[in-house]
Amino acid sequence: MNDLENPLATIPPTGRIMGLDLGTKTIGVAISDGMRYSATPLETIKRTKFTQDAIRLEELIAHNNIAAIILGLPLNMDGSEGPRVQSTRAFARSLAQRITLPIAFWDERLSTSAVTRMMIDADLRRDRRAEIVDKLAASYILQGALDRLRRQ
Repeated sequence: MNDLENPLATIPPTGRIMGLDLGTKTIGVAISDGMRYSATPLETIKRTKFTQDAIRLEELIAHNNIAAIILGLPLNMDGSEGPRVQSTRAFARSLAQRITLPIAFWDERLSTSAVTRMMIDADLRRDRRAEIVDKLAASYILQGALDRLRRQ
């Protein structure tokens, strides 16, 4: 699922990509356009049980004709892997047993704080920020991966 030299090596050359920001309470979801130029926030899934979360992701994958998944990897600021990374990798392993799409990891350090800063600068109310931060973070993660894919 992950190549350290090129984390996006398993991503096919065409098709829409789904980006996921996996939190303990929610999963932010974003998708790319068909040409892979831009990432668009799609929805925030309230986490319940893995099976229910996976079913909703499978519905979104089918409905949007997704070719691959980019999963934000919550590395520590020093680049080391902590408990959240282990949890994210476990989620990816479980999801990979249900779907046939490639799943790649993308460093998500500072994604939520960058998105939160943008929303504060846009003068969004705190309650509105809480509603959309996860799907915007997923979009931010996916956009970074899309930019990297275009440079390869």
